Amino acid sequence: NHSISKSFSKSTPKSTSTSMSKSIMTSRLPQRLPQRLPFQSLNQRSLSISSSDSQENVRPFHYAFPVHDLEAAKDFYGGVLGCTEGRSSAKWQDYNLYGHQIVCHFAGTTYRCQDWYNPVDGDEVPVPHAGIVLTEPQFKSLSERVAEHVEFIIEPHKRFQGQPGEQYTMFFKDPSGNNLEFKAM
Repeated sequence: NHSISKSFSKSTPKSTSTSMSKSIMTSRLPQRLPQRLPFQSLNQRSLSISSSDSQENVRPFHYAFPVHDLEAAKDFYGGVLGCTEGRSSAKWQDYNLYGHQIVCHFAGTTYRCQDWYNPVDGDEVPVPHAGIVLTEPQFKSLSERVAEHVEFIIEPHKRFQGQPGEQYTMFFKDPSGNNLEFKAM
């Protein structure tokens, strides 16, 4: 933590009161953040993802994104996707998405994700989007579970057939218009 305070002070303009108070604040940071459910084990483990060529350890990610309605987000992420809810407040909720932490932040009732599209292997892929790589059985199970609750932007199918990177993919939106991709490789 001393190095955080030291490097922070170096990059801050030379205002003694500002540098001093920020230096004091950063030197009081805890050694480790408190661990809370359902993410307490994420700091201590890595996920193993197998491919035909290699095995690599992947640390869980954290992704925060805007939503227009926290109740709709709870129904979608908790109900439709089956994510376990973790901490929450009046302005945000976090969820465990296949061992990764995602956080819905209230951005106002008028928020909707703006779409752009990019052609990929014959599909018009929405950008921006976020997603996760699943196993084939997880992909099949999820695609069946969400089919009655979402309108697919790109229906579940296999792309890049017979090529490097062959994969199953599907795209759909959450209630705030955020684009989601789930794939299996």
